[in-house]
Amino acid sequence: MLAAITHALALAARLEDEGQFNQAKLLRAACASRLTQAAHQFNLPSNPAAWLDEADRAIQSLAELGTPDDLLAALRHARAAQAAGRLSQYAEAPDPFVCRTCGHVSLGPVAGPCPTCGAQPATFQRWRGTYWLEALDPFAALEHLRSTPKVLAGLVADLPEALVSQPPEDGSWSLRQTIAHLRDAQGVLEERVNLILDQENPPLASQAVFAWARSEAGRPPALREILEAYYASRARTLARLESLPPADWWRRGRHEEFGELCLYHQVSYFACHELVHFPQLERLRPPAA
Repeated sequence: MLAAITHALALAARLEDEGQFNQAKLLRAACASRLTQAAHQFNLPSNPAAWLDEADRAIQSLAELGTPDDLLAALRHARAAQAAGRLSQYAEAPDPFVCRTCGHVSLGPVAGPCPTCGAQPATFQRWRGTYWLEALDPFAALEHLRSTPKVLAGLVADLPEALVSQPPEDGSWSLRQTIAHLRDAQGVLEERVNLILDQENPPLASQAVFAWARSEAGRPPALREILEAYYASRARTLARLESLPPADWWRRGRHEEFGELCLYHQVSYFACHELVHFPQLERLRPPAA
């Protein structure tokens, strides 16, 4: 498979040189699809502690393939952060920029022409921590933020408290924990919207929102209280965002995990985050009688 994908990518590059961009994009999409499907066939361990060994294996394999030393060093820093029980920070793992022409890798923004082939910095492909940051433009992100509370209300309507708190057999989050996670994430979004709009390029602390869903202290609040907090925070956030002049969507903050971000990056991120969790809620909801 690797030989076939390498050949298809080489052909795509040649076609792009001749202006055959649509044929090239189809080849690149086919390669990405096959690689993603092949990755899902790997039977990796479900225990996060075992992922450290998998990371060591991957780093060793990449080293043998000639991966640049600075990228390998960043990978080892990220692996060490995971071993220490924390998220790697942007200073340890800056965004890689890959030359589309020759494959040269630069950690962090490219200051000049590619040292290998001379390609201009604007032609490099940037690899961000998550595609969610740029998945939705401001108008699409706002539409999702407006509509998702109604979808959420429909998913949990008339469900008894005992049922929403019951953990699934596979040990994953219950309905209540998932909705509490959405409430917590919405709180982070509200805080960051206010920081970016009220301050010049403020620092944005990385938040372990995924850990909060399992670690609420004391007696968990009722689902109604969780939803009320979520709805109120969302309403306040929308009130600020819906009246913004276009230029304010490009106001910036400095995120510990993702580097410099615009306001629209953060709104896109949290809108996409909710969309990812809704299928999970649908699976957890019992079928109608």
